[in-house]
This record gives sequence, structure tokens and C-alpha cells, in this order.
Amino acid sequence: MANNSFWEGKRVLVTGGTGTFGRAFVRKILETGVERVIVFSRDEFKQYQMRQDFTDPRVHFFIGDIRDLPRLERAFNGVDIVVHAAALKQVPAIEYNPIEAVKTNVNGTQNVIDAALNQNVERVMVISSDKAVQPINLYGATKLCAERLAVASNAYRGATGKTRVSVMRYGNVLGSRGSIVELIENQKDSGEIPLTDERMTRFWIHIEDVIGRVLKAIELMEGGETFVPNMKSSSVTSMISLLAPNCKMKVIGMRPGEKLHETLITEYEISRTKDLGDIFVILPEFQPWKSDFPFAKYPDLSPDVVYASNSPFCLVESAQDVEVLIKPKQ
Repeated sequence: MANNSFWEGKRVLVTGGTGTFGRAFVRKILETGVERVIVFSRDEFKQYQMRQDFTDPRVHFFIGDIRDLPRLERAFNGVDIVVHAAALKQVPAIEYNPIEAVKTNVNGTQNVIDAALNQNVERVMVISSDKAVQPINLYGATKLCAERLAVASNAYRGATGKTRVSVMRYGNVLGSRGSIVELIENQKDSGEIPLTDERMTRFWIHIEDVIGRVLKAIELMEGGETFVPNMKSSSVTSMISLLAPNCKMKVIGMRPGEKLHETLITEYEISRTKDLGDIFVILPEFQPWKSDFPFAKYPDLSPDVVYASNSPFCLVESAQDVEVLIKPKQ
């Protein structure tokens, strides 16, 4: 639940605003007292489509590319909060077009940070992915770079600057475009669902829960933290069995750049992670911009925790628990 008093009168911009996350974020933020919401993206047709669904006069559309720093600076003028969700995300396409991913996910993120610093934006939340943790594909590597750029940028705001930059890292979004739920729904009539490996596990979260955690993190952030929702995971076979019980599973082998299991907090980050209940906060390794953090009052995450999708800390295995995990939000 958003703190309406925090959002009252705020001007908010979301990059990649026409995507699954962007549309859900805009819909939720309009329930608060925000003054203006700016959808920044490069696809004019998606903006046209989104305009049909969002007729609130507080919503404004800005065509632009995060690779274009001057355009970002113009868009950020007078903005209080930026949520940076724009990215190239399709792993196979990125492996084939690596420099394009670097230009968007790495250079584009640096442009967002520079524009925010130059325009004295109050808060920037960079949306990341579990793929950024111990990456084995280029998408994950670019998101890791984006995370490091975001955290380190807090050292550059200077004595008079007010820009805080933090990160939100989470796993697979249920029901998003291209998600496994969509894949299963599209293919279950064939009677056969492809599966890369029967041992595979993944984190799952509903888009509504993602948005709620992002809003909470923005309200709490001091700059330099990496926020991680407290998420559950399941095996992919359990997911398929529940959604398509009459289908056979065809094992097709691991794809390039694919992991058996995902990790959200590494063993090296656990020691500086605080437990806020529905969200974890990884404190930065260095913080020359601040002498202390308000999160010190919260309990440490147990050093024995393994926050990986195949860990007992996260994994749900019974059919009933998996059904609860993936049941659509009302």
C-alpha cells in the first residue's frame, strides 16, 4: 500500500513506461495524489495503444530513447522521481546483438543517472533482475553493470545535490509478456509443453506485488541500497503440471545463457542484508556519501540463508503451495 502523503504532488517519470511493468506502475501510482506521471519510451505505437487505456489528464507521454542524454535531460526537467525500467531483455536476441544491449542497458542507464544528477531529480529507482546475480549471459552482465553504476552514482551528487539512486532486483513476473505462464497457455492445446531441464527452478512474483515493493522501496530509499522482495520459488515442472495437467513435458535441453537455478542475494551480500519482512535491503559495500543508514535498526538476514530458487528458504514444492504462489491476484 502506497503512502499517499509521500506521493502527494509528486511528478513521476517511468522509462520503458509502455511495458508490462510500466503500465502496471502507472495504473497503481494514479491511485495516489501524484501531480503528473510521464511515460517515457521510444515506441510511438505502444504509446498510442496505452493512451486508449489511460485517459487520466495527469498522464503524459514522451517519445525518446534512453541512449539520448539530451532528450532525457529535457524529459527529466521538473521531475521528482524516476523509475528506470527501460531495457533490452530477450536473452537470445542480446547474445546475437551484444553491443545493442550494452548501448541500452549499460550506457542508457548511465544516461538516466547523468540526466537525473544534472536535473537534480530527487530519487531514481533502477529496476534490475535476478539475472544480474552471478551472470552467465550478456543480459545478466549488463544488468549487473547497471546495478553497480546506480549504487556508485550516489558518490557523485556533491554537497548541494539531492539525487538518490537505488536498485530494485526481483525474479520472474507471473503473467508478463513472454512469461512461462503465457508460454504454457499458448501451447497447452498442442498437448506438449517444451521444458529445457526437469531440475530447473525459478522465483515467481505477481506484477501487483512487484509494484507494491517498488513503491515501498522508493519511499524508504536513502541511496545506494539494493532492494529485493521476499519471494518464493518453485520447480518449472510443478508450474507446468498445475497449469497444463493433461500435457506431456518434452525436455529440449538447456538454452545458451540459461541457468538451472536463480539467485537473488549472493553469499557475499548476505552479511550486509537487512530483513524488513516483505522486502530485503542490501546495504552498499562502500558509502562515502553517508555516514549511517536508517536500516541499521532492522534485523540482519541470517548468515545461514541461501537465497536461491532451489533453496529450502524459498522453494515451495507441494501442489497446494505452488497453486497459492501462482494464483492470479484478485
